[in-house]
Amino acid sequence: MLSQLSVAGRLFLALLLSSACFSALAQNRPEVRVAKVSTTDIVAEVPLNGTVNPMRSSGLSTSVAGLLDQVSVEPGTRVAAGDLLMRLDDEQAALQLEQAAAAAEESRVALIEARRRMTEAQSVGAGRNIAATEISARESVAASAAATLKRLEAESRSRQVSLQRHRIEAPFDGVVSQRLRDLGEWVTPGDELLRLVDIKNLRLDFQVPQAHYARINERTRLQIEHQGESLKATIETLVPVTDSVARTFLLRARAPTAVKLLPGMAVQATLRLSTGKQGLTVPRDAVNRYPEGRVTVWLAEPHEESGVFTVTEKRVELGTAFEGQIEVTHGLQGGERVVTHGNESLSEGIQVSLASGRGESN
Repeated sequence: MLSQLSVAGRLFLALLLSSACFSALAQNRPEVRVAKVSTTDIVAEVPLNGTVNPMRSSGLSTSVAGLLDQVSVEPGTRVAAGDLLMRLDDEQAALQLEQAAAAAEESRVALIEARRRMTEAQSVGAGRNIAATEISARESVAASAAATLKRLEAESRSRQVSLQRHRIEAPFDGVVSQRLRDLGEWVTPGDELLRLVDIKNLRLDFQVPQAHYARINERTRLQIEHQGESLKATIETLVPVTDSVARTFLLRARAPTAVKLLPGMAVQATLRLSTGKQGLTVPRDAVNRYPEGRVTVWLAEPHEESGVFTVTEKRVELGTAFEGQIEVTHGLQGGERVVTHGNESLSEGIQVSLASGRGESN
C-alpha cells in the first residue's frame, strides 16, 4: 500500500514538474508580430523638392501721373479686396469732374428746351403760322443738342474714371510684401508702387525628371511631407516644356489647406507612380540587412500547438520600396507569414508566440 502511494506520489510530482517546465517554456518564448506575404500593385516612389508659391502676386502701379497724397499700408499689412492702399492727389481731377458734370447738366437743359420748341413747331404744322424750314431747323437743333449731351455725359464718365484711378486699391485679399514708394513722391503710369501677395491660395511647384512625364495621370498621388505629417496634395497641371539642361518639367499642385505654409518655403513631397505590375510585398520592418550584403526575412511556420510558431530565416532579393512595403523579387512564394516585430534577436528553429493584441496583420 505504501509502495503504491509512493508510486502515485512520484507520478503526481512528475506531472507537476513537467507542467511547471512547460509553463516556463511558454513564458520564455519570444513574442513577435507577423504579417502575410501578399500580392500588391507595385508603386514607384519619386522624391521631390519644391517651393511654395502664391497663386497671385501682383506689383501694383498707377495708370495716371500724380503726387502720392496718402499711403495706408506698410510691408506686412493684411488687406481685403477693395481696401484703399495708396491715393494720389486728386484735387484737380475732382474739379475737372465737377466741370464735366456741370456742362452735361447744362446740355441736358438745352436739349429739353430744343425738344420743346421742336414739338411746338410740329404741333402747329407747316404752312400755317410757321414755315416748313423752321420746323426742320428746330428738329436739327434738338438732334444736335442730344448729341452734345451724349458727348458731355461721356466726358463726365471719363472724368469719373480718371478720379477713381487716383486710388490704388487691393485687387484681392493678401499681404503687402513690399512698398516701393513713399508719401510725397511723384509717380507716373507703370511705376510699381507696392507688391501684394495672396497667402491663402498657394501652389506647390516641383521640377520632376522628364522620364516620369508619361506616367503621370489623374490617379497619380502626391504626398507632402511637412513637420512630420504626410498629407495629400492635388496635382493641378503639368507644364510640358522641359528644362533642356536639368531634363525636368514643372509639376504644379494645390497646397493642402490643413498645412500652414508661406510663399517661398521649401517643401518635400513623394510622387507615387503606378508601374503597371504586381508583385509580392512584405512590410519594411520584416527585412533584415547584414553588413556583407545579405538580406533575409524570418518566416513563422505554425506549430502543432495553437498560437505557437517556429521561425526560420529565409534569404530574399528585394525590388521597389513604397508606402511602408517592399517588393520581394526572389525567395518567397506568397502567403507565408513573416516576422515584422521582435525579429531582432531570433535564432533558427526557435519557437515564438504572437504578441497580445494585433499579433498578425494582413
